[in-house]
Amino acid sequence: MRVVFVGINPGRVSAAAHAHFANPRNDFWRLLHAARFTSRLYEPSEQFALLEEGIGVTNAAPRTTPGSGDLRRADFAGSADRLETIARELRPAWLGFVGKEAYRGTFNERPELGLQERKLADTQLFVLPSTSPANAAVPWATRLRWFSELAGRASGLPVREAVRGLVRDARGRVLLLRYGDEYGEWWITPGGQREAGEDDGQTLRRELEEEIGLVGFEPGPLLWENTGWTLGEPGYGSFQAKVYLVRVESFEPPYLTEAQELRWFAPEELAGVTTRPADLAARISFASDW
Repeated sequence: MRVVFVGINPGRVSAAAHAHFANPRNDFWRLLHAARFTSRLYEPSEQFALLEEGIGVTNAAPRTTPGSGDLRRADFAGSADRLETIARELRPAWLGFVGKEAYRGTFNERPELGLQERKLADTQLFVLPSTSPANAAVPWATRLRWFSELAGRASGLPVREAVRGLVRDARGRVLLLRYGDEYGEWWITPGGQREAGEDDGQTLRRELEEEIGLVGFEPGPLLWENTGWTLGEPGYGSFQAKVYLVRVESFEPPYLTEAQELRWFAPEELAGVTTRPADLAARISFASDW
């Protein structure tokens, strides 16, 4: 067992379907696939097939209610003991609580999202955003980021070291690359994985020439380092990326080798654009001082 996901309790749609997260507006199954927990998109009716991928699903409270707000403290009686039994007998590496209320109801304490200090036996605990349509205030990108972090942590795969360039022209614009999949698209600075024996400058020159045909530049100062967990690159579960300033007077890329699109952005044009990291616009504003 890699991960057992713990929902709060069955809603009426799930109870009628005898399946977890069965409401078609619930993002749980799509998030599993988008974060690469699963090799394909599963339907709620296929919940037992998740066992073949080392994944289980359960609830913190068994009683069906119209909404989680209808639960009472008594509905969580014995939840912590039952989950500890699952941890001891099935020995999953992780319990992933789908929503803060699932964790709060179980342990009677309010958590933050992410890794928890508490363990059950040898099983680590992680709190994810709720995937319920009632939690629509939390955007898809934020939910996916937390699911991707747990997927990367649970994978046990090594760190991918990368070097990237914040390419700025004389007009103050930055050059970003667009990537995407069936769940959305995002913009990112050019760059890529360090190869054995390379220093940062060598990696940056090679990657920018390979990706966008940019040559003849000198890397500027290191702007920031970014770390995180994701299964976005095959064979890796986390990443460490260094981002350097690259100044150019002007540049029109002669080709693209991997990205779906390349575009120059003025900093104010990044509002509402999905980027990786998510706070790239704020980082670029900081970098404008260089």
